[in-house]
Amino acid sequence: MDSSAIALGAPRNSSSEDEELDEEEGEVIESAPPLQIGEERVLGALQIKKKMLKLGTGYETPEHGAEATVHYVGTLLDGTIFYSTRDKSEPVTLTLKVDEVRAPRGLGHCITTMKKGEIALFTLPADQGYGAEGCDNVPPNSVIQFEIELFSWIDVVDVRRDGGIIKKILEKGDKSGKPSDLDEVLVKYQVELLDGTVVAKSPDEGIEFCVNNGHICPALPLAIVTMRPGEKVKLIVLSQYGFGEEGRSSSGIINAVPPNSVLNIDVLLVSYKPVIDVVGDSKVFKKILRDGESISVADDGATVTVSYVAKLEDGTIFERKGVGEEDPLVFVTDEEQVITGLDKAAATMKKGEKAVLTISPEYGFGNVEVRRDLAKVPQFSSLIYEVEMLDFVKEKTPREMNNEEKIEAANRKKEEGNLLYKNQKYQRAAKKYSKAAECIANGKFEGDEEKQVKALRVSCFLNGAACSLKLKNFLETTILCSEVDKLTKTKEVDSCLMRFGGFLFIVLDS
Repeated sequence: MDSSAIALGAPRNSSSEDEELDEEEGEVIESAPPLQIGEERVLGALQIKKKMLKLGTGYETPEHGAEATVHYVGTLLDGTIFYSTRDKSEPVTLTLKVDEVRAPRGLGHCITTMKKGEIALFTLPADQGYGAEGCDNVPPNSVIQFEIELFSWIDVVDVRRDGGIIKKILEKGDKSGKPSDLDEVLVKYQVELLDGTVVAKSPDEGIEFCVNNGHICPALPLAIVTMRPGEKVKLIVLSQYGFGEEGRSSSGIINAVPPNSVLNIDVLLVSYKPVIDVVGDSKVFKKILRDGESISVADDGATVTVSYVAKLEDGTIFERKGVGEEDPLVFVTDEEQVITGLDKAAATMKKGEKAVLTISPEYGFGNVEVRRDLAKVPQFSSLIYEVEMLDFVKEKTPREMNNEEKIEAANRKKEEGNLLYKNQKYQRAAKKYSKAAECIANGKFEGDEEKQVKALRVSCFLNGAACSLKLKNFLETTILCSEVDKLTKTKEVDSCLMRFGGFLFIVLDS
């Protein structure tokens, strides 16, 4: 932080403690109406009084740790001035430290209640002023007053909570989210030594990089994940987050850095593109170029319409759909109608969303060489798809179906599961049986319908258990068999479930 800043204390309970405190007499709670000019109020348990002299603008107030630019005049109750910054031509900057115990202790707390441009008169009890010791021109145990004008402030954040990366927020960003480690960011920066020597500087248009790939020095990506688009900050970086004990010699875009150098880094986060690990195993990544409409995504079982350009890593285009005169591609998700990577990514997309997919061979064409419309795809190829979700129609949910539709959907999904089981695709078959059972889990079924639904649920649970057994998921097998027991209320499950010598046998019901 700037050495010229004056550190002022503002004792405060942690947020978790604040939530647990009961309202005390005279305490200002968040729902209290804002002070009007001439009104006075006691500020919480510290018993500091605040009288509004001039209203501020906006709704934000500085937080503890911020660097606030103020004018203030300190007086005794008889009007004697013991300190005034207005004798100086410029206002002063105060650093509001939560752990500071130096007097006047309550001054920082006063400032944290103020809005930009506000002027207020604060009356501080002795324990929040100069205490029993007093100071020059302030007798011991004196009640004192400060008239404070707040011009502006800079929020200050200890990024790693060890003093190694201090972030001063010069301009706040927008209200959208912050980038994560996977995301691709566009930033502008300038790195300097303490003497002003420029170590490195981004191009005028900024530079793009993936956060988890790092850039320049460790501090930059660590700070960026705390920023919002449009946010402009100054970083003060100790050597352990810069170039370390050894520094570095000049090479490439980075000039020489002496050992153990402290750095000043000006950073602007221009924008970022969210990157999603679609499957969770770092083999299908979706970089969002344009967000879609609303919050609804296609999900499994949706009929989707997409356009795309598909490439190899070297840029060779092997397929186009919905581009130029090509018709878009229509397919049903989770039905193995396209490669798995495209299928799973499409299920996560919103209408109107544009994204770039990076698909590993396991979720592409694997170890097979295939011929597509425009080129061959060699075996073990990683693929790049530039995709736009043009439209999708979601599968009906059970809540949207009548009883006849529920039974029909359950039978259809069960038959699809049987086909998958016969093709030894046990994971997908189990999912089909589960969805089939969900279709008829709720509803008022009577007479023949009730009997049909009961038999169908038993069949789905048993077939699901058979899949789990094949997958060696014995816990799930037991759970599904227990569901059958509940439905049949007997230890014999329609000759489908047989226990013998402690072993469990399941016969697939077709």
